[in-house]
Amino acid sequence: MAQFYPLRDYQPNPGFKKGDIFVLFGELFNRGYANGLIDQAKAAGMTIVGITVGRRDAQGTLRPLNKDELTAAEEKLGGQIINIPLWAGYDQDPALDGTTPVDQLSKVKTSNWQTPSLDWKKIEESKQAGIARFRSASRESLKQIENLIPQGANIFFAHTMAGGIPKAKIILVLTNRVVKGQGEKFMPSGQFWASEIGKLVEDNFYSVTANTFRELLAESASIRDKVAGWGGKVVYTAYGYHGTEIQIQNQLQWQSYNPYLQGSAKIRLEEIAEEYWQQGVRATVYNCPEIRTNSSDLFSGVELSLYPLVAALRKEGTCPWLERLEKDLEKKLNPSSSLEGLLQAVEAYHSDPVVQAYYRDFAAWPKHNDAKLADLMLNASNRMMAMNQNRKDVVTDLLSEVVVQSSGVLIFCESWEPHAPVVWLGHDLIAKERIAANR
Repeated sequence: MAQFYPLRDYQPNPGFKKGDIFVLFGELFNRGYANGLIDQAKAAGMTIVGITVGRRDAQGTLRPLNKDELTAAEEKLGGQIINIPLWAGYDQDPALDGTTPVDQLSKVKTSNWQTPSLDWKKIEESKQAGIARFRSASRESLKQIENLIPQGANIFFAHTMAGGIPKAKIILVLTNRVVKGQGEKFMPSGQFWASEIGKLVEDNFYSVTANTFRELLAESASIRDKVAGWGGKVVYTAYGYHGTEIQIQNQLQWQSYNPYLQGSAKIRLEEIAEEYWQQGVRATVYNCPEIRTNSSDLFSGVELSLYPLVAALRKEGTCPWLERLEKDLEKKLNPSSSLEGLLQAVEAYHSDPVVQAYYRDFAAWPKHNDAKLADLMLNASNRMMAMNQNRKDVVTDLLSEVVVQSSGVLIFCESWEPHAPVVWLGHDLIAKERIAANR
């Protein structure tokens, strides 16, 4: 596990310039960290290049984007997309007999999920097929990207691939019990993770979240050699999650959402960055503060760590921008609630002894949950959400935007001369950058 290294400062105005290449190694979604980073690359005048994971037809066959899909994707990205499917993971890759891991999972019922008798020989065949497919597509994609690099350019690779939950009904049912269940519907994450299905999910997480980063680093060696020939830089970033520091009782404290099922894959991601860093490759995993995204919304309670950002911003000193932000936050609350009341309730949650026991055990991360913690977190999440007028337009949406924009600035600036293979961005630095940018 990487040593905790919180970034405390940043150097503005990095050296990336017009003519340099920014490569997004993952698809761009409407809500996500990558949006803030791409904004910085565009502002610097960099040429934007992206990839696609492709699409699957009704029969599950992987294909490139069609003409309309490609046009829409390139318009959203603001650059060229290499239209070679880079679908990560192997849950939909066929074994030698044509059976996929998802096919096997589709036969599992809630009554026998703990003894599903998965055929691991076939799963291994699917895994090897998935590795070969992804590696071949990566090589071809990077070859096309290399041909786009002009003399004298620097290259910024931003790896954004994450996830890996197989698309099977039984997985949805079980993970909902783990992250949303209470009472009789609750399932401890440790029980799920120790099962055969849990082991399959974990390994597919490794394939998507971590091993794709290794493939990018390995297969882009010729690009590093080419750019080194003219004294240029090639840097790599990846988005981690390993908890972050927030303000609790007026002090910075590391904390984490629990149970974070992808945690072991994120640690593998960190290990890959450390391995390549020792070889002289500037690859850095950035552990960013929690935000609300399309994927994180599946995990009720992950947003509880966003609210204390207000306290961190206030600590940096007031300014008109912060005053407007607080008024906008207040407008999202129902008449019977207030921003101060919300913050006090969140503070009480984070200070609870049961929650604190998890926060004070950094070395045990990713830690499994139990019924007591699940009840505390889910009840707190429901109370905070109920304070909003509209659950589709909530306080944490605005706070997420703040984190996305600031983390984009910080990652872009730090990556010119990165300090370590694994760093943490806490609420303190997010607040420092946003207040400085908006004074």
